[in-house]
Amino acid sequence: MSEAVSRGATRRPRLTVLSGPSGVGKSTVVAHMRKVHPEVWLSVSATTRSPRPGERDGVQYHFVRDDEFDKLVANGELLEWAEFAGNRYGTPRRAVLERLAAGVPVLLEIDLQGARQVREAMPEAQLVFLAPPGWDELVRRLTGRGTEPPEVIERRLEAARVELAAEEEFDTTLVNTSVEDVARELLALMQVD
Repeated sequence: MSEAVSRGATRRPRLTVLSGPSGVGKSTVVAHMRKVHPEVWLSVSATTRSPRPGERDGVQYHFVRDDEFDKLVANGELLEWAEFAGNRYGTPRRAVLERLAAGVPVLLEIDLQGARQVREAMPEAQLVFLAPPGWDELVRRLTGRGTEPPEVIERRLEAARVELAAEEEFDTTLVNTSVEDVARELLALMQVD
């Protein structure tokens, strides 16, 4: 029996944070991974942004008004939160802690600022950086969405440059050349059998 398997059988899973620049494919990787391993619990973030076509409240995000988000922050109910492209996003703290206490593998899909806050609040968390195969591919993915105006895309590209420079702050980097491969590598890091 390998060391990873024997240790994994006796210890509780730790929080895993997946982060990387916008457009790198975090959501696609997570969706694929959860099809294969639905027991991995993905935290659903609260956001002040409006739903995109096809998004449902409580599934992709908890869509809240600005005043509701203010209350979550003021009451310490968010493990992390950040403002990005004019909207705020945050991870509800209680749900994460309850799942971890129950031994459920927990995954957060969040931005760099949020990952830094989680590192501060929970130093034992495992931070995984999802990198694009190259800059040109990231630009193609962001502009190919067709869901945002040019000024939002430009802000996302500016943020991506900063996020790519922070890669060394993470415990592990995975390069998204294949959704299936990256999902498998992420599961292995989470020690999900």
